[in-house]
Amino acid sequence: MELVAKILIAIVALEHIYILWMEMFAWETKGKEVFKAALPAEMFKPTKGLAANQGLYNGFLAAGLIWSLLIEDLKWQTNVSLFFLSCVAIAGIYGAVTATKRIFFVQALPAILAIIAVVVNHCFQLIQR
Repeated sequence: MELVAKILIAIVALEHIYILWMEMFAWETKGKEVFKAALPAEMFKPTKGLAANQGLYNGFLAAGLIWSLLIEDLKWQTNVSLFFLSCVAIAGIYGAVTATKRIFFVQALPAILAIIAVVVNHCFQLIQR
């Protein structure tokens, strides 16, 4: 179960690295493709700075998730991963409510699945002690 939890955490981290890249460096190209239904084409240039700021926050989430994969102590690893996965899940739920429901499936659901895997793994680890 530990491997499943780590793979799910890594997937969520990679997704947020991709979001960082898109929002910080490719907002007017790839961002325009991804968010074409949410924003008129003429809004991408004036919102480039806002998107870059948002991308930076996604980078912080990815960094926290990657950090959680490097922690050896089970209690700290669990706590750090749950904190950052919860941040991602909450942001995804908020985005689904305020922007588009698709965000729930792309962002929140993978984080929720990872949270479940982390909790189950933690319980298994405690039982084995």
